[in-house]
Amino acid sequence: MLYHTHYKRYMKKILTFLLVLGAATAQAQDPAGMRLGVKAGATYAKLAGNDVEQIAGPNYNTSQDQRKLGFNAGLFLQIPVSSDGFFSVQPEVLLNRRGYQLETEQKSGLAEGVDKYSFEQTRVLTYIDVLVLGKINTGGLFFELGPQFGYLARSSSDTEITTKYNNGQKDRVEKDTGDSKSDLASADLGAVAGLGYQTESGLSIGLRYNRGFNSLIDTKDIDNEPKAFNDAFMLQVGYLLPLSLGK
Repeated sequence: MLYHTHYKRYMKKILTFLLVLGAATAQAQDPAGMRLGVKAGATYAKLAGNDVEQIAGPNYNTSQDQRKLGFNAGLFLQIPVSSDGFFSVQPEVLLNRRGYQLETEQKSGLAEGVDKYSFEQTRVLTYIDVLVLGKINTGGLFFELGPQFGYLARSSSDTEITTKYNNGQKDRVEKDTGDSKSDLASADLGAVAGLGYQTESGLSIGLRYNRGFNSLIDTKDIDNEPKAFNDAFMLQVGYLLPLSLGK
């Protein structure tokens, strides 16, 4: 219940910011009129960085065999800057579920009688993302680039721990779930680049890539903290509503 209360509060603030930013940009550029749109799609995410293999500690080896499938949805404003629509600015606010899937095996320091200790973890990271993109539009084809700021609203995890013994004891498998985000950074500053196609009716499809610049991991141990970054592809379908918010 507390999560939903905070979520609604942040969404209200971000939506207000988006509208104010859009209005200010539109007034400054004096475009023919800005338009409101909606979009949704799939997010394919993982962790990136040289320290991912050691993210669980120096005695462990960690691997990622695949990206985590999530989703994204939100609102955007399309604000033409040039009179011919060649260049536009597009602020967005998205609810974006990123995450990662890791397989980790302890390579040293095993307890007596233990032959192998490993765990598989799937973590879902729910972000509220605010973006301000510059867009080049040509014949329906568009290219976009700009900064993204994300707030980590929630983290949930599913972990399966396997312990194999060499002393005749039966192997043990434990499952655990959690929703803590205390080991993660609350803010994620990154960049987005993408391309797509938009029809005259306002329907669009796009593919974009997002990379975080600050490390996701925040263990409060700065000297020994591994560096790992959000890394995601997003496939999105959008639609410009048949109304104008400009003059």
